[in-house]
Amino acid sequence: MSALDDTPAPVRWRPATEAALYGPDGFYVRPGGPGPAGHFRTSVHASPLYARAVARLLCAVDAELGRPERLDLVDVGAGRGELLTGVLAALPAATAARVRPYAVERAAAPDPAAPGGPDRRIRWVAEPPAGTTGLLFANEWLDNVPLDVAEDGRYVLVATDGTESPGGPLDAADRAWLDRWWPTGSRTGRAEIGLPRDQAWAAAVATLDRGLAVAVDYCHTREARPPYGTLTGFRAGREVAPVPDGGCDVTAHVALDACAGPGATLLTQREALTALGVSGGRPPLALASTDPAAYVRALSAAGEAAELTARGGLGDFGWLIQPVGVPPWPGGAGDGVGFGSADGAGDAAGAGTP
Repeated sequence: MSALDDTPAPVRWRPATEAALYGPDGFYVRPGGPGPAGHFRTSVHASPLYARAVARLLCAVDAELGRPERLDLVDVGAGRGELLTGVLAALPAATAARVRPYAVERAAAPDPAAPGGPDRRIRWVAEPPAGTTGLLFANEWLDNVPLDVAEDGRYVLVATDGTESPGGPLDAADRAWLDRWWPTGSRTGRAEIGLPRDQAWAAAVATLDRGLAVAVDYCHTREARPPYGTLTGFRAGREVAPVPDGGCDVTAHVALDACAGPGATLLTQREALTALGVSGGRPPLALASTDPAAYVRALSAAGEAAELTARGGLGDFGWLIQPVGVPPWPGGAGDGVGFGSADGAGDAAGAGTP
């Protein structure tokens, strides 16, 4: 910033996004805002079937752990606590009584006494608590972990009005990440450097002593990286240009295969939810004659399930499933909810530590 011009100098996309989303009066931490649900629709908001599926997964983890006295449920990027509230409501009472629910969120905790407020049992924290046993779940969190953008071997700089300009050459760590995970990204074309997401996910998984860590997000893999990147913005339910001024969400798809640690499995949401019993199949027509109200309810649920598992939509999201001290999930054929053997079958292709 010069003495004659009070316009901030352009910076790399990572610090620009950090300030826009999480800085003073940032998009996600601004007091009195509508929260994520006011700007975009996630699986959590699409249907209560999603929370029920996560509850079923938590019950499977609980059984695999031997039903410990304390069962931790950690929601990273919890928003207003909608997922945790839904899971707690869906659990059997005896299981819910042992659950310690944590909402990991950088924004202030919402008022549980407000209409539609979160469950009062939820503990609000700024970081995943260490030493947990159970399920760590991160629904559309990693896409909001800020990252840098590269173009033709140099960093891309951005001003607060969204105008881009070329920056300096890539440092060794970022170049090495691109060489491994984004073919040609360190030399030509545009690429998004996912190293901060790898590190953020590894740190979250490291807080889990035993159990399962799951990251759900829109994603891509090494074999199909988008040639022009995916950086974009969202505001009030509409996709907009990514402008790092605090007025919109700034997000990019996640290279989930790069985040995967040893033994991880990468599924589509369609595969994961099907294993958890979510089906978009229509109820039998005979039910309409014997119990019309039940038929209408089942038909509505089938429509919601179809949205959650749709090709070209939410069903194409990735589920990165990382076991910690337990066998891989899901198990073998015919046992979709159970755990498999610990032989690493079904590991994410190319998965490895960052």
